[in-house]
Amino acid sequence: MANLSQKDWTEQLNADDNAVILDVRTEAEVAEKKIPNSINIDIYKGQGFVYQLEELDKSKNYYVYCRSGARSEKACNIMNQLGFDNAYNLLGGILEWTGDVE
Repeated sequence: MANLSQKDWTEQLNADDNAVILDVRTEAEVAEKKIPNSINIDIYKGQGFVYQLEELDKSKNYYVYCRSGARSEKACNIMNQLGFDNAYNLLGGILEWTGDVE
């Protein structure tokens, strides 16, 4: 797991042909705004979160974010424990995000 600044996270994401953007916030938070093309798996779903992660392709590179960066850091650690080699946490989360949102 790597904690990346918004600049590094965005540059690495844009250069990555094997990237998946993962939003680990609640559905209500996602409804307010989200980074385009992200998929949502709510970390607060407990074991359900783990089950959904296990359905993902472990060969992909995951760019993970939440509101402030704390939940996404936890999510990256869980992903590493499940065998995901490439999970990148967005420091500051969507609160500090200056890129496009939908």
